[in-house]
Amino acid sequence: MAVVLNKEQIKEIIPHRDPFLLIDEVNELEVGKKVKATKHIKEDDFWFKGHFPEYPVTPGVLMVEMLAQAGAVALLSLPENKGKIGLFGGINNCKFRQQVVPGDTLELEVEIIKVRGPLGVGKGLATVNGKKAVSCEITFAIK
Repeated sequence: MAVVLNKEQIKEIIPHRDPFLLIDEVNELEVGKKVKATKHIKEDDFWFKGHFPEYPVTPGVLMVEMLAQAGAVALLSLPENKGKIGLFGGINNCKFRQQVVPGDTLELEVEIIKVRGPLGVGKGLATVNGKKAVSCEITFAIK
């Protein structure tokens, strides 16, 4: 997949920084409408030290955060949102379908389905090798 934005370019759009910048690259971007991004899950990712040392599995809430960061790239790429931040307004219909472990590549897709003023709603899907890992609906509040 082609890289449209690398980590440095992502940091020009969203305010997240290591260790909490949780997307590695953006592969497709339709500003304000749709984004596809990637997170390569590595053995040394910070959460594996405690979740769980003998059975490393990526926390579901962090996968939702990865989707939210990808969605924020789509919304904060709009000229009127430049320099702003996206906050969670809500998470609905969230389902975790498989464990994500070191060595996996998480493909993140978020389609913005509604925008009204400073609020937006995105439909998120994270997959590993084409299989659903997480799906949810995220409400964004732009500040």
